[in-house]
Amino acid sequence: MKSMMLTGIRAMEMREVPDPLLVNDHDVLVKMKVIAVCGSDVHYYVSGKIGSQVVSYPFPVGHECAGVVERVGSSVTRVKPGDRVAIEPAMPCFECDQCKAGRPHTCRKLKFLGCPGQADGSMSEYIVMPEHSCFPIADHMTFDQAAISEPLAIGVYAVNRSIPMKGANVGILGFGPIGMSVMLPALAKGAGNIYVTDKIDGRLHLARESGAKYAGNVTSCDIVKEILEVEPKGLDVVFECCGQQDAVDQAFDLLKPGGLLMLIGIPEFDRWSLPVDKGRHKEITIINVRRQNGAVEEALEMLRKGIIDVSKMPTHRYAFADSQKAFDLVASYSDGVMKAMIDL
Repeated sequence: MKSMMLTGIRAMEMREVPDPLLVNDHDVLVKMKVIAVCGSDVHYYVSGKIGSQVVSYPFPVGHECAGVVERVGSSVTRVKPGDRVAIEPAMPCFECDQCKAGRPHTCRKLKFLGCPGQADGSMSEYIVMPEHSCFPIADHMTFDQAAISEPLAIGVYAVNRSIPMKGANVGILGFGPIGMSVMLPALAKGAGNIYVTDKIDGRLHLARESGAKYAGNVTSCDIVKEILEVEPKGLDVVFECCGQQDAVDQAFDLLKPGGLLMLIGIPEFDRWSLPVDKGRHKEITIINVRRQNGAVEEALEMLRKGIIDVSKMPTHRYAFADSQKAFDLVASYSDGVMKAMIDL
């Protein structure tokens, strides 16, 4: 089969590799139909690592994906050949203390699709996943929806952990796919006013169209001043979705006393700097968001029912052979890109 491999920094090559095999009775062979490019994939592409997770070349990344079941192991009952499926990229052991405590997303032996040292990614014609990672989708749902259910589930999980009440006022700093994946369930679950910031005007336009009360470009205006003019008491929750130190600094200014800061963005550096005086006097609570935990089915159900519409998230499409063009586009934030999709 064909597999698109990272072969170095900003280098990618299509290679022929052996077809994956069903090794365990609960394995499922899935023929890929669409892959969405995630910011974490791009980190591996441009930097070769995320924190301690370092790429050993060649390596196929990718984890936001959907496809059709081709073959199943002898014990599989959840799906059958021909089923259209969304993929949950996390593969926990279900046996460690974290799994037994209801935290499979911080499993001690977690394997994650497209994560160096854990599992090859989805940038191949076929992948094998355990049965529990395969979610059948409704006939009227698209492969795009199925693939986007992965980042959307992160947003659903983050919102479920954070918004204290209906009508809570929310800041979303960074309106890429994760920022949008936070805003849509926040609105669906009864958030009040939502204030969005980004550096790309096209994304800010999309935020306004999607329900944001305010969308400001951090490169051309004082977003803290403008938001606090409307919400002088401050915001209840701020989601940091871009992995930037400036955004964390702005969050401490925007939050009201007792407010909550949700750290979701993946920074390229190793340490955050936090304003101690503001944090202490406001008694700001900080929560790190690690992917998603039990939110995939809820995300898929919201998509199935039409409660959430992600149709505006895919902005660019590429053939599998042109995957590097998709990665270069996302890496450079060119052409107002929100989400680049790769069709197989």
